[in-house]
Amino acid sequence: MKDFGAADPAGAGKRRPDLLIWGAAVFLVLAAVFAAAPALRAGPATLAGLLLLGGVAGVAILGLVAIRASTATGDAEPEGAEAFVEALSEPAAVTAADGRVLAANTAWIQAVGDARRLPRGAAGARLFAALVKARDGAKGEGGRAEGTLVIAGQERRAEAARLRGGRLLVRLLSVVEKEVFVPTAAPAPMVAPSAPAPRSLDAFSGASPFGAALLEGLDPFNSRILEANPALAAMTGPVPSGALFGALIDPPSRAEAETRLAEGKSGPFEVRLARDPARIAHLYLYRADGRLVAYLIDVSEQKQMELQLAQAQKMQAIGQLAGGVAHDFNNLLTAIQLRLDELLHRHPVGDPSYEGLNEIRQTGVRAADLVRKLLAFSRKQTVQREVLELGELISEFEVLLRRLLREDVKLVTDYGRDLPQVRADKSQLETAVMNLAVNARDAVRAAKGGGVVRIRTARLTQDEAQSLGFPGAEGDQAFIEVSDDGPGIPPEVMGKIFDPFFTTKPVGEGTGLGLATVYGIVKQSDGWIHVHSRPGEGAAFRIFLPVHEPTPAQQAVAATAAAAPEAKPRPPRDLSGAGRILFVEDEDAVRGVAARLLRARGYEVLEASDGEEALIIAEEHAGTIDLLISDVIMPGIDGPTLLKKARGYLGNAPVMFISGYAEAEFSDLLEGETGVTFLPKPIDIKTLAERVKQQLQAA
Repeated sequence: MKDFGAADPAGAGKRRPDLLIWGAAVFLVLAAVFAAAPALRAGPATLAGLLLLGGVAGVAILGLVAIRASTATGDAEPEGAEAFVEALSEPAAVTAADGRVLAANTAWIQAVGDARRLPRGAAGARLFAALVKARDGAKGEGGRAEGTLVIAGQERRAEAARLRGGRLLVRLLSVVEKEVFVPTAAPAPMVAPSAPAPRSLDAFSGASPFGAALLEGLDPFNSRILEANPALAAMTGPVPSGALFGALIDPPSRAEAETRLAEGKSGPFEVRLARDPARIAHLYLYRADGRLVAYLIDVSEQKQMELQLAQAQKMQAIGQLAGGVAHDFNNLLTAIQLRLDELLHRHPVGDPSYEGLNEIRQTGVRAADLVRKLLAFSRKQTVQREVLELGELISEFEVLLRRLLREDVKLVTDYGRDLPQVRADKSQLETAVMNLAVNARDAVRAAKGGGVVRIRTARLTQDEAQSLGFPGAEGDQAFIEVSDDGPGIPPEVMGKIFDPFFTTKPVGEGTGLGLATVYGIVKQSDGWIHVHSRPGEGAAFRIFLPVHEPTPAQQAVAATAAAAPEAKPRPPRDLSGAGRILFVEDEDAVRGVAARLLRARGYEVLEASDGEEALIIAEEHAGTIDLLISDVIMPGIDGPTLLKKARGYLGNAPVMFISGYAEAEFSDLLEGETGVTFLPKPIDIKTLAERVKQQLQAA
């Protein structure tokens, strides 16, 4: 043992005197002498002198006693404590509270060195805190505290214990080991510091609502399951003890997760379950001394909502593009059809040119149908909503569907009870169901030469609708499902089926607008469409529509209308007439041909290429215009704004808007207006002339 207060290096002999203590004693004696000098000169016989001499002598005696006691305490280290420190096998030292090393054994000197003080700064900060805690603890030997001391870059655990006399015993214990994780097959991400190897799942993991499994090993996908909680079995099916954890994961997503794990990614890892690849889970890994705890959290609904949101945003962007293209295409088709009407009037049946012109007209009709599908997809098609009985709608349409499906495809209809009413465009809804049925027919015929197409209707509660694929359902829903027993839709195609012009049919057998049209019709009817398909199990397209609940006033109007005989206006046979028409259209080809054909039928037509020019003409002919025909979308002043500004010049004259967009796109701009009708593009001269004569006769 080394005594840091000894005189000789060997540690034997008397301690070296403390110069500060002896200096203080000398100064105390001198102070007493100087204080006694005045009393001696005054004479000790006097009472004051005697008292002064007695006080000085008492102070000197007390000071010497105190100095002697301090010297004995500080310099005379008990030999028993030195022997005790040397007897300890671990590095140990006796220190003062301020960090001075009073004595240390050989192991301490070898580990720490022979410094007279404990290391300061970051290396000894925690040890000094332990010294203070031990010093302020229980009296005697009861105060203890633990800290750490950094020696040569290695952190050692130290214990400080209070001894008698205010000294402290410091012992260095084991090394604080920092476990460095070296992966065997693949690195396992840590979500918490290393802990002792668990023997079983804790109570929290065992009762948690997400899957948890204790694995033997550090490679999660090749480790065996020691224990699994009930939630994991509910997600993945029965989990026998000893099974490989990787067997619960779908192989493709397992390979992707293993790749990310090998790259050192920290997770979570997105995996699909082997039991049901449609279910997606996030995998978290917790390492604990040679074992892993794996957590699986089902995020299928979250991913489904994310995909639906992305799909809705994509479809909205494509719909805006398709709507703009359809509008411009409608103008071109209108000009073509009006010019064809003019040419067919000049070349009637029997003329050599009639057959060619008629073929062009039929091609134009097909192009117009294509544009209508684009508008339906973009939700800008003209809608004529009416209250429909869901069961009657499908039953009436069933006859036509049976003719479309052919003999090798069986049509099965399943009508639910208490079928609701819906408010939608009848022709559009029939088109949507027909497109789905035809697609189902083509799927089963291409796969196995025939099959079954099933149409099911029902009234669903909110919970039933949500369970069948409509997460945002509110209240009861009208339900139409068109399903088949074909091969199903491949997962890689599922995200594209509603895109316009996307088709899996051979070239020349499909336009790719069937499902896009269905999507647009359902959305324009304030509904929701969901696709459920598994490879080899067929596909089911589910349409959800809001249930229409008529008010008492609407019920009374419907009853009155049902009791009254239906009277439909008959189109006039004579398409000629008289009157002044203000025709406003920014497309020169449409305006020029339509105005010329109307003039040929006896009308006076005033042409305007935009809203500003139309306002000037209306002011010049105020009170003499019998009908305003205007496009809706025009540069500058649009059609509804033109009507509001020119109403003072038009008086009660009727107004007819023509547009390739849906009437709903601008109907709110016409609030408060009367005598306004709508004619969708593309238009032909016969339809235009009939509507013009009807409006003028009604006025």
